[in-house]
Amino acid sequence: MIAVRDIAYVRYQVPDLDAQADFLQDFGLRAHVRTATTLQMATYNGGYPAYIAQVGPAKALGVGYQVTTLEELQRIAARFNSEVRANDELGSGWIVRLRDPDGLQVDLLHGAALIEAEPVRAALQLNTADARKRLGSTHRITVQPSHVMRLGHVVLKTVNYSEMFAFYHDVLGLRISDSYYADSEENTVAAFMHCGLGSEYTDHHTVALLNLGAKEAGFDHCAFEVLDWDDLSCGNQFLTQQNRRHSWGIGRHVQGSQIFDYWLDPVGNKVEHWTDGDLVNDSNAVSHEPLTPDALAQWAPPLSPDFLA
Repeated sequence: MIAVRDIAYVRYQVPDLDAQADFLQDFGLRAHVRTATTLQMATYNGGYPAYIAQVGPAKALGVGYQVTTLEELQRIAARFNSEVRANDELGSGWIVRLRDPDGLQVDLLHGAALIEAEPVRAALQLNTADARKRLGSTHRITVQPSHVMRLGHVVLKTVNYSEMFAFYHDVLGLRISDSYYADSEENTVAAFMHCGLGSEYTDHHTVALLNLGAKEAGFDHCAFEVLDWDDLSCGNQFLTQQNRRHSWGIGRHVQGSQIFDYWLDPVGNKVEHWTDGDLVNDSNAVSHEPLTPDALAQWAPPLSPDFLA
């Protein structure tokens, strides 16, 4: 087993790279690399590209994950009779490429976090009823694309739940934060998994597995952390002004507690803006709750019938 440290990027295939790049810039990502057949988009925090696409019929291809040491890459390469290779795609670092039980590409990465950060405004200091810290100053926010700071998680629609859970738990070292069941407690339909970093705090989930009878494996959505609440809300208004397709939000999730807002890209892939998510470690209590109509949000607009389709 290794311990994946964080998610690095999602990888898609899309028919029109120009349309995809235009949408992703409206969504709040930065253009990084564009060729005739490929696209890489960066976050404001820099590091790895957060979104990689190649031209072709629309489909989800895979996910890249960060690994702390080269030794971990060598160990997992030996386990799967693979090899540690120079990461030619990114031009730096090392990579081991696997397939998960659903057939999605899994890139395990060390090094190559080369993209420089771009400065953004400071996150807003809020005056709450019990803590008034912003004194003698005002907030003036421009409606513009959100500032995507990092990729936070991916939610996978699985057709092999038991095998997928074993792979992400036993091979990549992810641990359960919370889960949902349907009908009986033995029928887990969603597992939210964080990077297993011991006592170190990390995102409530880096990978979530949905076991809802999907006919084909793929992404339910990928989720990008934005600067703060106002950044998410301004992004919502900007995307609306650009006539982009909205999916669901704004609301606050139950598991993970994130403020969320979901959008659809030009081919219908679901992508999420989020802020203010829970941080957990391996000592946090794990819940196993029934999946009910109210289980996904503490507050939000009504959930569309096709949201989990």
